[in-house]
Amino acid sequence: MTGTDQSEALRERVADAADQGEALSITGSGSKHFYGNPVQGSALDISAHRGIISYEPTELVLTARAGTPIVEIEEALTAEGQRLAFEPPQFNGGGTLGGVVAAGLAGPRRPYGGAVRDMVLGLRLINGRGELMRFGGEVMKNVAGYDVARLNTGALGTLGVITEVSLKVLPAPAARVTLEVEADPTQCHDLSEQWLRNGRPLSGMIHDGERLYARFEGTTSAVDDAVAAIDGKALEPAAADAFWQSIRDQRHEFFAGDEQPLWRISLPPASDPTAYGERLLIDWSGQQLWLRGHPEPHNLRARAAAQGGSATLFRGRIDGVGAFPPLDAVQARLHQNIKKAFDPHGILNPGRLYPDAEVS
Repeated sequence: MTGTDQSEALRERVADAADQGEALSITGSGSKHFYGNPVQGSALDISAHRGIISYEPTELVLTARAGTPIVEIEEALTAEGQRLAFEPPQFNGGGTLGGVVAAGLAGPRRPYGGAVRDMVLGLRLINGRGELMRFGGEVMKNVAGYDVARLNTGALGTLGVITEVSLKVLPAPAARVTLEVEADPTQCHDLSEQWLRNGRPLSGMIHDGERLYARFEGTTSAVDDAVAAIDGKALEPAAADAFWQSIRDQRHEFFAGDEQPLWRISLPPASDPTAYGERLLIDWSGQQLWLRGHPEPHNLRARAAAQGGSATLFRGRIDGVGAFPPLDAVQARLHQNIKKAFDPHGILNPGRLYPDAEVS
Protein backbone atom coordinates (compact mmCIF):
# COMPACT_ATOMS: atom_id res chain seq x y z
CA MET A 1 0.00 0.00 0.00
CA THR A 2 1.25 3.47 -0.84
CA GLY A 3 0.46 6.99 0.27
CA THR A 4 1.62 9.85 2.44
CA ASP A 5 1.17 10.03 6.21
CA GLN A 6 0.82 13.64 7.36
CA SER A 7 -0.75 12.91 10.73
CA GLU A 8 1.91 14.69 12.75
CA ALA A 9 1.96 17.77 10.54
CA LEU A 10 -1.82 18.03 10.73
CA ARG A 11 -1.76 17.52 14.49
CA GLU A 12 0.79 20.31 14.93
CA ARG A 13 -1.26 22.64 12.74
CA VAL A 14 -4.41 22.04 14.81
CA ALA A 15 -2.47 22.44 18.07
CA ASP A 16 -1.07 25.78 16.88
CA ALA A 17 -4.54 26.92 15.84
CA ALA A 18 -5.91 25.96 19.26
CA ASP A 19 -3.20 28.01 20.97
CA GLN A 20 -4.03 31.02 18.80
CA GLY A 21 -7.81 30.57 18.80
CA GLU A 22 -7.69 30.35 15.00
CA ALA A 23 -10.70 28.85 13.25
CA LEU A 24 -9.97 26.12 10.72
CA SER A 25 -12.00 25.09 7.68
CA ILE A 26 -11.25 21.42 6.95
CA THR A 27 -11.06 20.64 3.25
CA GLY A 28 -10.41 17.58 1.10
CA SER A 29 -11.40 17.49 -2.56
CA GLY A 30 -14.01 20.21 -2.01
CA SER A 31 -16.76 18.12 -3.61
CA LYS A 32 -19.21 18.82 -0.77
CA HIS A 33 -18.35 22.45 -0.04
CA PHE A 34 -21.99 23.40 -0.70
CA TYR A 35 -23.33 21.14 2.07
CA GLY A 36 -23.95 22.60 5.50
CA ASN A 37 -23.51 26.18 6.64
CA PRO A 38 -20.64 28.41 5.50
CA VAL A 39 -17.42 28.28 7.53
CA GLN A 40 -15.06 31.19 8.04
CA GLY A 41 -11.56 29.98 8.84
CA SER A 42 -8.12 29.14 7.53
CA ALA A 43 -8.09 26.15 5.20
CA LEU A 44 -6.76 22.89 6.63
CA ASP A 45 -6.18 20.75 3.56
CA ILE A 46 -6.06 17.01 4.25
CA SER A 47 -6.00 15.88 0.60
CA ALA A 48 -2.28 15.01 0.69
CA HIS A 49 -2.81 12.72 3.71
CA ARG A 50 -3.77 9.75 1.62
CA GLY A 51 -3.29 6.10 0.83
CA ILE A 52 -4.84 2.71 1.59
CA ILE A 53 -3.13 1.43 4.73
CA SER A 54 -4.51 -2.10 4.75
CA TYR A 55 -7.12 -4.09 2.89
CA GLU A 56 -8.09 -7.64 3.80
CA PRO A 57 -10.65 -8.91 1.26
CA THR A 58 -11.20 -12.13 3.20
CA GLU A 59 -11.97 -10.10 6.35
CA LEU A 60 -14.11 -7.54 4.48
CA VAL A 61 -12.18 -4.65 6.06
CA LEU A 62 -10.38 -1.70 4.49
CA THR A 63 -8.39 1.00 6.32
CA ALA A 64 -7.26 4.17 4.58
CA ARG A 65 -6.17 7.72 5.32
CA ALA A 66 -8.81 10.41 5.16
CA GLY A 67 -7.48 12.18 2.06
CA THR A 68 -7.66 9.05 -0.08
CA PRO A 69 -9.91 9.68 -3.11
CA ILE A 70 -13.02 7.53 -2.93
CA VAL A 71 -12.47 6.47 -6.56
CA GLU A 72 -9.16 4.86 -5.57
CA ILE A 73 -10.88 2.92 -2.82
CA GLU A 74 -13.64 1.74 -5.12
CA GLU A 75 -11.11 0.65 -7.75
CA ALA A 76 -9.29 -1.47 -5.15
CA LEU A 77 -12.58 -3.01 -4.02
CA THR A 78 -13.82 -3.69 -7.54
CA ALA A 79 -10.62 -5.60 -8.32
CA GLU A 80 -11.58 -7.99 -5.49
CA GLY A 81 -15.27 -8.21 -6.36
CA GLN A 82 -16.31 -6.03 -3.42
CA ARG A 83 -17.85 -2.61 -2.86
CA LEU A 84 -19.02 0.05 -0.41
CA ALA A 85 -22.61 -0.91 0.31
CA PHE A 86 -23.79 2.64 1.09
CA GLU A 87 -22.97 3.91 -2.43
CA PRO A 88 -21.20 7.20 -1.53
CA PRO A 89 -21.90 10.18 -3.79
CA GLN A 90 -19.09 11.52 -5.96
CA PHE A 91 -20.18 15.08 -6.59
CA ASN A 92 -18.25 16.58 -9.50
CA GLY A 93 -16.39 13.28 -9.73
CA GLY A 94 -14.61 13.95 -6.43
CA GLY A 95 -14.72 13.00 -2.80
CA THR A 96 -12.32 11.68 -0.18
CA LEU A 97 -12.81 9.00 2.43
CA GLY A 98 -12.71 11.56 5.23
CA GLY A 99 -15.31 13.68 3.48
CA VAL A 100 -17.56 10.68 2.94
CA VAL A 101 -17.55 9.89 6.66
CA ALA A 102 -17.71 13.52 7.82
CA ALA A 103 -20.73 14.25 5.63
CA GLY A 104 -22.40 10.88 6.21
CA LEU A 105 -24.11 11.00 2.82
CA ALA A 106 -25.19 7.82 1.07
CA GLY A 107 -26.69 7.00 -2.31
CA PRO A 108 -29.86 5.20 -3.48
CA ARG A 109 -28.85 1.91 -1.84
CA ARG A 110 -28.80 3.32 1.69
CA PRO A 111 -32.21 2.02 2.99
CA TYR A 112 -31.49 -1.47 1.71
CA GLY A 113 -27.71 -1.79 2.16
CA GLY A 114 -27.02 0.37 5.21
CA ALA A 115 -25.82 3.87 6.09
CA VAL A 116 -22.26 5.18 6.26
CA ARG A 117 -22.18 4.89 10.06
CA ASP A 118 -23.25 1.25 9.81
CA MET A 119 -19.99 0.46 8.02
CA VAL A 120 -17.57 2.56 10.09
CA LEU A 121 -15.57 0.21 12.31
CA GLY A 122 -13.14 2.73 13.71
CA LEU A 123 -11.29 5.95 13.01
CA ARG A 124 -8.48 8.19 14.10
CA LEU A 125 -8.97 11.90 14.50
CA ILE A 126 -7.32 15.04 15.78
CA ASN A 127 -9.50 16.80 18.33
CA GLY A 128 -9.67 20.55 18.92
CA ARG A 129 -6.80 20.38 21.39
CA GLY A 130 -4.44 18.99 18.77
CA GLU A 131 -4.49 15.46 20.21
CA LEU A 132 -4.39 12.45 17.90
CA MET A 133 -6.96 9.93 19.12
CA ARG A 134 -8.18 6.49 18.05
CA PHE A 135 -11.68 5.11 18.43
CA GLY A 136 -13.06 1.70 17.50
CA GLY A 137 -11.09 -0.93 15.65
CA GLU A 138 -11.24 -3.22 12.67
CA VAL A 139 -13.92 -5.66 13.87
CA MET A 140 -17.61 -5.29 14.63
CA LYS A 141 -18.26 -5.48 18.37
CA ASN A 142 -20.41 -3.91 21.03
CA VAL A 143 -18.75 -1.91 23.79
CA ALA A 144 -20.00 0.21 26.65
CA GLY A 145 -20.03 3.99 26.36
CA TYR A 146 -20.30 6.35 23.40
CA ASP A 147 -19.56 5.03 19.92
CA VAL A 148 -17.30 7.92 19.01
CA ALA A 149 -16.44 6.60 15.56
CA ARG A 150 -20.08 6.71 14.50
CA LEU A 151 -20.68 9.94 16.42
CA ASN A 152 -18.25 11.63 14.03
CA THR A 153 -20.09 10.25 11.01
CA GLY A 154 -22.15 13.14 9.68
CA ALA A 155 -20.65 15.67 12.12
CA LEU A 156 -19.10 17.60 9.21
CA GLY A 157 -15.72 17.86 10.86
CA THR A 158 -17.01 19.85 13.82
CA LEU A 159 -15.74 17.31 16.38
CA GLY A 160 -12.36 16.49 14.92
CA VAL A 161 -10.15 16.22 11.89
CA ILE A 162 -10.62 12.65 10.68
CA THR A 163 -7.25 11.21 9.68
CA GLU A 164 -7.92 7.50 9.17
CA VAL A 165 -10.98 5.28 8.75
CA SER A 166 -11.60 1.53 8.91
CA LEU A 167 -14.64 0.40 6.97
CA LYS A 168 -16.60 -2.78 6.57
CA VAL A 169 -16.95 -3.67 2.87
CA LEU A 170 -19.24 -6.21 1.22
CA PRO A 171 -19.15 -8.52 -1.80
CA ALA A 172 -20.58 -7.15 -5.04
CA PRO A 173 -23.74 -8.93 -6.25
CA ALA A 174 -23.64 -11.60 -8.92
CA ALA A 175 -26.45 -9.96 -10.90
CA ARG A 176 -28.44 -6.75 -11.08
CA VAL A 177 -31.27 -5.32 -13.14
CA THR A 178 -33.29 -2.11 -13.22
CA LEU A 179 -36.98 -2.21 -14.09
CA GLU A 180 -39.05 0.71 -15.30
CA VAL A 181 -42.52 0.32 -13.78
CA GLU A 182 -45.75 2.20 -14.34
CA ALA A 183 -46.83 3.28 -10.85
CA ASP A 184 -48.19 6.27 -8.97
CA PRO A 185 -45.83 8.13 -6.58
CA THR A 186 -48.06 7.14 -3.64
CA GLN A 187 -47.35 3.45 -4.36
CA CYS A 188 -43.62 3.59 -3.63
CA HIS A 189 -43.79 2.35 -0.05
CA ASP A 190 -46.39 -0.33 -0.64
CA LEU A 191 -44.56 -1.74 -3.65
CA SER A 192 -41.21 -1.81 -1.88
CA GLU A 193 -42.74 -3.55 1.14
CA GLN A 194 -44.46 -6.08 -1.09
CA TRP A 195 -41.28 -6.86 -3.02
CA LEU A 196 -39.11 -7.14 0.07
CA ARG A 197 -41.62 -9.42 1.80
CA ASN A 198 -41.55 -11.63 -1.28
CA GLY A 199 -37.77 -11.87 -1.15
CA ARG A 200 -37.04 -9.54 -4.06
CA PRO A 201 -33.51 -8.09 -3.65
CA LEU A 202 -34.51 -4.44 -3.93
CA SER A 203 -31.54 -2.04 -3.78
CA GLY A 204 -32.91 1.20 -5.17
CA MET A 205 -36.24 2.89 -5.89
CA ILE A 206 -36.76 6.23 -7.61
CA HIS A 207 -39.95 7.89 -8.85
CA ASP A 208 -39.40 10.85 -11.16
CA GLY A 209 -43.04 11.97 -11.19
CA GLU A 210 -43.90 9.92 -14.25
CA ARG A 211 -42.62 6.41 -13.60
CA LEU A 212 -40.87 4.30 -11.04
CA TYR A 213 -37.40 2.80 -11.40
CA ALA A 214 -36.56 -0.20 -9.22
CA ARG A 215 -33.11 -1.81 -8.98
CA PHE A 216 -32.64 -5.40 -7.87
CA GLU A 217 -29.21 -6.83 -6.94
CA GLY A 218 -28.31 -10.25 -5.63
CA THR A 219 -27.95 -13.82 -6.80
CA THR A 220 -28.78 -14.54 -10.41
CA SER A 221 -31.79 -16.64 -9.43
CA ALA A 222 -33.20 -13.95 -7.11
CA VAL A 223 -32.83 -11.24 -9.74
CA ASP A 224 -34.37 -13.46 -12.45
CA ASP A 225 -37.30 -14.22 -10.14
CA ALA A 226 -37.87 -10.50 -9.57
CA VAL A 227 -37.91 -9.80 -13.30
CA ALA A 228 -40.36 -12.64 -13.90
CA ALA A 229 -42.70 -11.57 -11.09
CA ILE A 230 -42.80 -7.80 -11.67
CA ASP A 231 -44.51 -6.13 -14.61
CA GLY A 232 -41.84 -3.78 -15.86
CA LYS A 233 -39.41 -2.98 -18.65
CA ALA A 234 -35.75 -3.85 -18.03
CA LEU A 235 -33.24 -1.12 -18.85
CA GLU A 236 -30.08 -1.93 -20.74
CA PRO A 237 -27.25 -2.50 -18.21
CA ALA A 238 -25.18 0.51 -19.33
CA ALA A 239 -28.21 2.80 -19.26
CA ALA A 240 -29.21 1.50 -15.85
CA ASP A 241 -25.73 2.07 -14.39
CA ALA A 242 -25.66 5.59 -15.84
CA PHE A 243 -29.09 6.33 -14.38
CA TRP A 244 -28.19 5.29 -10.82
CA GLN A 245 -24.87 7.13 -10.98
CA SER A 246 -26.72 10.27 -12.10
CA ILE A 247 -28.96 9.99 -9.04
CA ARG A 248 -26.06 9.20 -6.69
CA ASP A 249 -23.89 12.07 -7.94
CA GLN A 250 -26.77 14.50 -8.63
CA ARG A 251 -26.08 14.69 -12.35
CA HIS A 252 -29.66 13.71 -13.27
CA GLU A 253 -31.53 16.47 -15.10
CA PHE A 254 -33.68 17.06 -12.02
CA PHE A 255 -30.62 18.46 -10.22
CA ALA A 256 -29.45 20.69 -13.09
CA GLY A 257 -28.96 24.37 -12.38
CA ASP A 258 -28.32 26.29 -9.16
CA GLU A 259 -30.88 29.04 -9.63
CA GLN A 260 -33.27 27.43 -7.16
CA PRO A 261 -32.52 25.92 -3.75
CA LEU A 262 -32.50 22.15 -3.43
CA TRP A 263 -34.25 20.72 -0.38
CA ARG A 264 -33.86 17.20 1.00
CA ILE A 265 -36.90 16.01 2.93
CA SER A 266 -36.48 12.93 5.11
CA LEU A 267 -39.68 11.12 6.06
CA PRO A 268 -40.73 7.99 7.95
CA PRO A 269 -41.93 4.99 5.94
CA ALA A 270 -45.41 5.20 4.39
CA SER A 271 -45.54 9.01 4.49
CA ASP A 272 -47.44 10.76 1.69
CA PRO A 273 -44.83 12.34 -0.61
CA THR A 274 -47.36 14.26 -2.71
CA ALA A 275 -47.97 16.85 0.01
CA TYR A 276 -44.79 18.71 -1.04
CA GLY A 277 -45.72 19.80 -4.54
CA GLU A 278 -45.03 18.52 -8.03
CA ARG A 279 -41.33 19.27 -8.60
CA LEU A 280 -40.19 16.23 -6.67
CA LEU A 281 -37.78 13.36 -7.12
CA ILE A 282 -38.82 10.55 -4.80
CA ASP A 283 -35.98 8.36 -3.49
CA TRP A 284 -35.56 5.61 -0.88
CA SER A 285 -39.03 4.13 -1.44
CA GLY A 286 -40.56 7.48 -0.50
CA GLN A 287 -38.44 8.16 2.59
CA GLN A 288 -36.25 10.80 0.91
CA LEU A 289 -37.66 13.55 -1.31
CA TRP A 290 -35.72 16.03 -3.37
CA LEU A 291 -37.57 19.30 -3.82
CA ARG A 292 -36.66 22.19 -6.13
CA GLY A 293 -38.01 25.67 -5.60
CA HIS A 294 -38.62 28.45 -3.10
CA PRO A 295 -41.06 27.11 -0.50
CA GLU A 296 -41.45 29.06 2.71
CA PRO A 297 -38.76 27.41 4.90
CA HIS A 298 -40.59 27.57 8.24
CA ASN A 299 -43.78 26.06 6.81
CA LEU A 300 -41.84 23.40 4.91
CA ARG A 301 -39.93 22.34 8.00
CA ALA A 302 -43.06 22.41 10.16
CA ARG A 303 -44.88 20.17 7.66
CA ALA A 304 -41.99 17.69 7.58
CA ALA A 305 -41.71 17.70 11.38
CA ALA A 306 -45.44 17.06 11.71
CA GLN A 307 -44.93 13.86 9.69
CA GLY A 308 -41.99 12.83 11.89
CA GLY A 309 -39.38 13.96 9.39
CA SER A 310 -37.12 16.90 8.61
CA ALA A 311 -36.20 19.29 5.79
CA THR A 312 -32.58 20.16 4.98
CA LEU A 313 -31.50 23.00 2.72
CA PHE A 314 -29.12 20.76 0.78
CA ARG A 315 -27.89 23.21 -1.89
CA GLY A 316 -28.23 26.95 -2.14
CA ARG A 317 -28.48 29.70 0.45
CA ILE A 318 -31.49 31.54 1.82
CA ASP A 319 -30.96 34.60 3.99
CA GLY A 320 -31.67 33.82 7.64
CA VAL A 321 -32.18 30.10 7.02
CA GLY A 322 -29.72 27.48 8.24
CA ALA A 323 -28.91 24.37 6.26
CA PHE A 324 -30.33 22.10 8.95
CA PRO A 325 -33.54 22.39 10.99
CA PRO A 326 -33.01 24.37 14.22
CA LEU A 327 -32.49 22.39 17.41
CA ASP A 328 -34.76 22.64 20.41
CA ALA A 329 -33.27 23.71 23.75
CA VAL A 330 -32.44 20.18 24.92
CA GLN A 331 -30.89 19.15 21.60
CA ALA A 332 -28.90 22.38 21.43
CA ARG A 333 -27.47 21.86 24.93
CA LEU A 334 -26.46 18.29 24.10
CA HIS A 335 -24.90 19.42 20.83
CA GLN A 336 -22.94 22.18 22.54
CA ASN A 337 -21.71 19.86 25.30
CA ILE A 338 -20.43 17.29 22.81
CA LYS A 339 -18.81 20.01 20.73
CA LYS A 340 -17.10 21.44 23.81
CA ALA A 341 -15.78 18.02 24.84
CA PHE A 342 -14.10 17.45 21.49
CA ASP A 343 -13.34 21.03 20.47
CA PRO A 344 -13.25 23.25 23.57
CA HIS A 345 -11.89 26.26 21.67
CA GLY A 346 -14.49 25.99 18.91
CA ILE A 347 -11.91 26.08 16.10
CA LEU A 348 -12.96 23.10 13.94
CA ASN A 349 -15.41 23.96 11.16
CA PRO A 350 -17.29 26.37 13.46
CA GLY A 351 -20.93 26.78 12.48
CA ARG A 352 -20.81 24.20 9.67
CA LEU A 353 -23.42 22.07 11.42
CA TYR A 354 -25.20 24.55 13.72
CA PRO A 355 -24.46 28.05 14.95
CA ASP A 356 -23.78 27.84 18.68
CA ALA A 357 -26.94 29.66 19.66
CA GLU A 358 -29.35 28.29 17.05
CA VAL A 359 -32.41 26.79 18.73
CA SER A 360 -36.08 26.65 17.70
